[in-house]
Amino acid sequence: MQSIPVSILSPSSAAALPRPRTALVASADLSFRKRLSRILIGLRWQVREAEGGAEAWAEAERSAPAAVIVDSWLPDLDLGEFLRDFRGRFPQVDLIANVVAAAGASEFESPRGPYREELLYALRCSQDSDTAAWNSAPDLPAPEQPEAGCRPKPAAARTIPIRPEACAEDSPAAAASRAERLPELVGNAPCMLEVSRRVRLVAPRRTPVLIEGPTGSGKELVAEAVHRLSPRSARPFVAINCAAIPEALLEAELFGHTRGAFTGAVQARAGRIEAADGGTLFLDEIGEMPLALQAKLLRFVECGELQRVGDNEKVKVDVRIVAATHRPLAQQAQSGVFRSDLYYRLAVFLIRTPALAEHAEDLPLLVEHFLGRLGRSMPVKRIDKRAMARLEAHDWPGNVRELEHVLERAAILAGDAPVVTAREIDFGPAN
Repeated sequence: MQSIPVSILSPSSAAALPRPRTALVASADLSFRKRLSRILIGLRWQVREAEGGAEAWAEAERSAPAAVIVDSWLPDLDLGEFLRDFRGRFPQVDLIANVVAAAGASEFESPRGPYREELLYALRCSQDSDTAAWNSAPDLPAPEQPEAGCRPKPAAARTIPIRPEACAEDSPAAAASRAERLPELVGNAPCMLEVSRRVRLVAPRRTPVLIEGPTGSGKELVAEAVHRLSPRSARPFVAINCAAIPEALLEAELFGHTRGAFTGAVQARAGRIEAADGGTLFLDEIGEMPLALQAKLLRFVECGELQRVGDNEKVKVDVRIVAATHRPLAQQAQSGVFRSDLYYRLAVFLIRTPALAEHAEDLPLLVEHFLGRLGRSMPVKRIDKRAMARLEAHDWPGNVRELEHVLERAAILAGDAPVVTAREIDFGPAN
């Protein structure tokens, strides 16, 4: 079955009065909304957008769209609950939820609506169309809003730059790759798809996870994805950077402390581990943790009990631990710099985030993603060919984080101009 990471809600063809075909696109991903909106406008739809489930619900109540296209996850609402509630509120809506379509029949399935094939076509094109073609495409004007009770004027046909093979039937390998891809992990390179595959495999389990990768390669994004896809997603995700907190305070920050346990402890305080009870604890830069504290963490990992600093009572806490490091932790464990018994407890399942140089073919996708995200607080900008050439020639020692900062700097330097040129690409004083 072809995998398209969206769900569609489209009404039955029965309508008392003719009305404009309006589509509502709900997604936290601005670049996804922009691509899909352009294709739908070219197919003579009017398009409204929403960043999350609550906004989509309000817009649907207000405008009664002919189709609602929902991304594969919502940042503010549980997707399954949203779909169930939406179907209950709008019983006439034809609903498909791709998140469960792979399993066959679903409680969300309903009779096919009149626009189903057209919407699926637009979705396939929005996912597969060439990123460079989108960057070079002229902006399409917003569709005119017709007067109440009037039939809308047909929109002029528009040519949208899509690769001829973009909407062809997927090969099994392409469909499988798309099914594995996670929305927050941008990239189609094999190494990035492998990260998504590993996250999907381990997320539903209690297994500890160790994420290894260079600085700026997105280790915390991977940890958040593991939490989001886990049964613990409704509980807290608590992150702590072991390298950012002084050694003397790290133990109290992790395990908490009683009043008067040390100078400045004017009141008792729960630690980060307790704050994550029922959820996920993300230990970033675990390789920087002092050896003495590693022993106490090992005790907690083994038995799930902790003691606050200055307290004799033990507290039972249920957390899933995800750790990350940019250091070769296996080598450090062999040399005694890091406790080998703790390493083997944490590294039950390994995920490696690649350096940007290892998936340089994803650079156009990443550029589009970051410029789209910047467009939430400033006008959306495109990038010209010379600027892209400068980015492609750079070796990116700071990886994806460096790319994000370079693009933010370029967007600011471009001012009110709609296009980022090579003049605005500044890699900083080190370059």
